[in-house]
Amino acid sequence: MAGGLLVSLLASYSFVQYYAQAICGHLAIVMGARPIDDCLKDPSVEVDLKVRLAKIKQIRDFAVHELGLPDNDSYRTYVDIGRPYVAWNVIATTQLSLQPVEWCFPIAGCVNYRGYYNKADAVSYARTLQKAGYDVHVSEVPAYSTLGWFNDPVLSSFVNYAEPQLARLIFHELAHQVLYAKGDSQFNESFAVTVAEEGVQRWIAKFGAAGVQKKLTAYEKRKTEFLTLLTKYRERLADLYTSEKSTSEKRARKLQILHGLKDEFGTLKVSWGGYSGYDDWFAQPLNNAHLASIATYHDFVPGFKALLHKQPNLQAFYVTARSLAALPKPLRDEQLTQLGESDPLTNPLKGGKNGGANPLHSKKAVS
Repeated sequence: MAGGLLVSLLASYSFVQYYAQAICGHLAIVMGARPIDDCLKDPSVEVDLKVRLAKIKQIRDFAVHELGLPDNDSYRTYVDIGRPYVAWNVIATTQLSLQPVEWCFPIAGCVNYRGYYNKADAVSYARTLQKAGYDVHVSEVPAYSTLGWFNDPVLSSFVNYAEPQLARLIFHELAHQVLYAKGDSQFNESFAVTVAEEGVQRWIAKFGAAGVQKKLTAYEKRKTEFLTLLTKYRERLADLYTSEKSTSEKRARKLQILHGLKDEFGTLKVSWGGYSGYDDWFAQPLNNAHLASIATYHDFVPGFKALLHKQPNLQAFYVTARSLAALPKPLRDEQLTQLGESDPLTNPLKGGKNGGANPLHSKKAVS
């Protein structure tokens, strides 16, 4: 495919520079990390930060003893990175496709993003792709996993998250150390989301203050409605892109569909009483890449949740998930899709036609 070849050429051209920034960026973070226990003993560390770090220690121990997540030094150190996000991911699709472009790397395999530690570098590369005719999305990344190759530290970019979100993030990133199917971002992220959501439910059940469960239930309801809305419009776009319409007709209809998505979100927001948690997402230009950034995290979650519903023991769930990861990708995709569709308790969404993108726990886009 011509578009894929162009991206390959662009990637080759900047190969050395890209890897240099990736290596230097990561080393700068890990070299600045301090053990959390040392931070807690240090009188110069602010009390509020100590409270947060103590809570993270509790979450980290819960992850090991209650969720069976790795007992290693990840999230047992802390570093102030001096910026609001640790990295920025570039996601790209062609203008008439929801399938994200893939970039391939030695350890991670092929992934649906290209990450940068410097925002200007990410924006520059995104503009290069835009000029080449791609839909592009740049997402802000508060955390990422090195898959157990290094001890991932707690970062200042997420240390002040609310307790459920903080627990969700740590459980999510640790889940990547349990299971990682090389070259399959959609499988990996959906697995991690499932583990994280189950972990948060168990955490709240054990430690949640009064009213937290009610707030979490409301949050999950809004999230499901948001994802259902996006899935509906992604399916409309997928049908359009595979239709017999001319290219010019597809481009015009694409804009109409995206405009309809934004309008329907406005109606949904009213039903939420004005809740603004997704405003930042919709404040960014809507395009295929922006929609694809959601798909990777959620398309196979119904399948994984159905699997967990059948066998609530997490260790057994991990074993079965590993057996799925060992299958050829088309077969595991088919099995996860069938699992999700067969269990109405875990299937608020319908997948199958839509592309996906974006590892690294991104939160929202930047222009």
